[in-house]
Formats: sequence, structure tokens, C-alpha cells
Amino acid sequence: MKALKTLALMLALVAAPAAFAAGAMEGMDMKPSATSQASQQAPHPVAAEIRKIDPQAGKVTLKHGPIENLGMSAMTMAFPVKDRDSLKNFKEGESVFVTFDKVDGKPTVVDMRRK
Repeated sequence: MKALKTLALMLALVAAPAAFAAGAMEGMDMKPSATSQASQQAPHPVAAEIRKIDPQAGKVTLKHGPIENLGMSAMTMAFPVKDRDSLKNFKEGESVFVTFDKVDGKPTVVDMRRK
């Protein structure tokens, strides 16, 4: 009988923190994190400078500002371009506005226009 009481007490002590934690989280504001919110934002143009154009690979290297809808900070990076043919309309060193989005799970240039 004493062993049964000891077991019951041990189970109560083990279960108490879990019950307390579940109750303590009630009423908490459980909004999505910044990274998950980033992917839900609508794409908008970002100022950038064309550093390199690789028409064969369909990529452009850009020095760009923050890309909020992808949760990316400002940096220089190569991106695939959704419309490869559009690359012939640009040259290295040009200032542009670029719209980025995820295509097949990858950050991609979906539109690029001169400033």
C-alpha cells in the first residue's frame, strides 16, 4: 500500500509541471514568427544594382536592399530569373527595381525594371 501511495505521489509530481505549463500558455498571443510572416507578405520592388549577368545560366547577380517578403537582408547575391530572355535588356552596372518571389522554393527575380 505504501508503494502505491509513493507511486501516486511521484506521478502527481511529474504531471504537475506539464499541467502548469499548459495552463500558463492559455491566453498567450501565438502569432507566427517574423520568418513565417515574411513568406506571407506580398512581393514589392527592391532597389538593386546589377553586378553580373549570366544569360546562359539565366541568373543575375544583384547588390540589393532588404527583401522583406523573403525575409532576406541587404546583400550581393546571384538569383535565377523567371524570364531569361529579359536579361538581354539589361547591362552590368545598371540601377534597377527588382521584384523577388519564391519559384520552386527558390528566391527568384520575377520582374526587373530600370530606375
